[in-house]
Amino acid sequence: MQNLLSRRISANLLVFSVALLLATIGNFNFWSDFVHAVGGFSLARLPLLAGSFAIVVLLFYALLMPFSFRFVVKPALIVFLLTASASAWFINEYGVVIDKAIIQSLFETDTREAAELLNWRMLLFVALTGGLPSLLVARAQLRFPQGARGLAQRAGTVAAALALSTVLLVLMFKTLAPTVREHRELRYLLTPTNAVQALNGYLHNRWSTPVPLQQIGRDAVKGKHWAGQTKRTVTVIVVGETARAANFSLNGYARDTNPRLASEQGLINFARVQSCGTATAVSVPCVFSGMTRERYDDTRAKHQEGLLDVLKHAGLRVLWRDNNSGCKGVCDRVEFVDVSSPGAGSRHCSEDECYDEDLLEGLPALIRQSKQDLVIVLHQKGSHGPAYAHRYPAGFGRFGPVCTSSEFETCTRESIVAAYDNTILYTDSFLAETIALLRKAAGESEVDTSMLYFSDHGESLGENNMYLHGAPYLFAPSEQTHVPMMLWMSDGFSQRFRIDRACLQARRDQPLSHDNVFHSVLGMLNVETAVLNPKLDLFHACVRN
Repeated sequence: MQNLLSRRISANLLVFSVALLLATIGNFNFWSDFVHAVGGFSLARLPLLAGSFAIVVLLFYALLMPFSFRFVVKPALIVFLLTASASAWFINEYGVVIDKAIIQSLFETDTREAAELLNWRMLLFVALTGGLPSLLVARAQLRFPQGARGLAQRAGTVAAALALSTVLLVLMFKTLAPTVREHRELRYLLTPTNAVQALNGYLHNRWSTPVPLQQIGRDAVKGKHWAGQTKRTVTVIVVGETARAANFSLNGYARDTNPRLASEQGLINFARVQSCGTATAVSVPCVFSGMTRERYDDTRAKHQEGLLDVLKHAGLRVLWRDNNSGCKGVCDRVEFVDVSSPGAGSRHCSEDECYDEDLLEGLPALIRQSKQDLVIVLHQKGSHGPAYAHRYPAGFGRFGPVCTSSEFETCTRESIVAAYDNTILYTDSFLAETIALLRKAAGESEVDTSMLYFSDHGESLGENNMYLHGAPYLFAPSEQTHVPMMLWMSDGFSQRFRIDRACLQARRDQPLSHDNVFHSVLGMLNVETAVLNPKLDLFHACVRN
C-alpha cells in the first residue's frame, strides 16, 4: 500500500485494497476454522480454498464500494479496519464469536468490566493491524469518478463483484453448502461483517418504535397457604454471574469448591440446569420474563412485565440489590440499590470494586424492620472474567498458582482455571453466609425464609481453545449453558407452604432450565395467577394439599 502515499490512485483501488486486507489480516481465525471445516489443507482443496477467498474479497469489495465518495470513503474504511482489528483480537484471544448478544453486553457492561478487557497487547495488535492501515488510508491521495458516469461506474463495479462471487459460489456450491450448513458458527467469525450484523441487530432492538408496557399477572393473589399466617416471609433470589455447574464440587468437580454448601443441611442442589442464554444481557431478562428460551424475544421482554412485577401485584415487597452492571431492565419497577461502587467505603470493597459480601450489608436490619413479606434479589459479581483473580478477597485464593492478568495469552490454562475455581469457592462462602443470615432471621425475627440460587450463564475456560462466554446458543458448548441452581428453605417456610423436601430432592437430577424459574418462584410462594404454568413449576407436584 506504499503506492498510496506517492501518487493519486483511484478510490476504487483503495476500496479493493482494503477489502483484500480485511479478508486476510482481519480473518486469520475464520480461515483457520474454514480450512478445518472443509477437511484440512491439501493441493486437491486448493481451488476450493482460493475460490472461497475470492468470494470473501469480492463480497467485501461490494460492501465497501457504496462508501467510495469524497469525504465518506476514508472515515468509512478506517471504521471498518479498526472494527475488524478489534473483533479479530477478541476472537483470537478469547475464542469468542461476535453476535448481537456480545454487542449488547459491550454496550450494557460497566466501565470497570470493560477496562479489564483492555491491555497493551490488544492496543498493539489493533495499532498494527488496524491503526497502521488506517493511517495509510488517511494519507492516500485519491481521485474519484465524477457525475452520472461515476455513479454508473460504481454501480457497475458492485454488480460485477456480486455477479462474479455468485458464479464462483454456484460452481462450488455442492462443496460449500454442506460446510456452511454444518458450521454455521463461521458467519460469526468473519470480520467485519459479523460486527456489522451484530450492531445492526442490537440497534434495531434498542431503537425500535416504543411499545406500551404490557402488564401480566395483574390477577396475582396470595393463595390458601397464606391464610391465617402471622409470620412474614423473606425469600432471597441470588442471581449468580458466570458460574458454570461443572466447577461446583456439589456436581462432582474434583476440587472442593463447595466446602460450606456441602455441609448445609436441607440444601437441594439441582445438577442438570440449562441457561436461557450465554450472556447476562440475554439470560437475566429471559429468566425473569416468563417466556421459555425457545419463545424468548428480547424486544417483547423489554416491554412486558416480569416475575418481579407479578410478585408486587400479589402484595409482596420486592427489592433488587446489585453488585454487577445492572438488572437489564428487569428491576425497573421495583426498589433498586447499587452496591458495586467502591467509593462507599464498605469493608467489603477494594480500591477497584466491591466483593459480593457487600450485598449482605444491612440485610438483617432490613428484614427486621420491614413490615411486609419480602422478595430480595441479590445480583452477584460472581465469576465475571477475564479478571477472575479480582472477584474474591485474598483469603479465598486456595487454588493456585493463579492467573492475575486479563491477558490469557500470558497465563497457563491451569492458572486461569485455578483463579476461576477460587471465585466459585468465594460464591460458596457467599451463599453459605446468605443461608446463615436467613436461618438466624428465622429464629430471631420470626420470619419464614428461603433462598433460591442460579447462575445466569456459564463460562469457557480453554476447552477447544474457547474462553469467556457469549457464544451463539446453537453452537455454545455445555460449559457456557450448564449452570448451577440450588434451593434452601427454613423449616417454617417448607411447613407453611407444605412443601415436600423429599419430593424436591428426588428431582435434583432431572433436566431443568431457566424456563422453570419464573413459575417455580410463584409456585414456591403460593402465588395464584393465570400466568403460572404448573408444568414448569418445580413445586407443583411437591406441595401437600
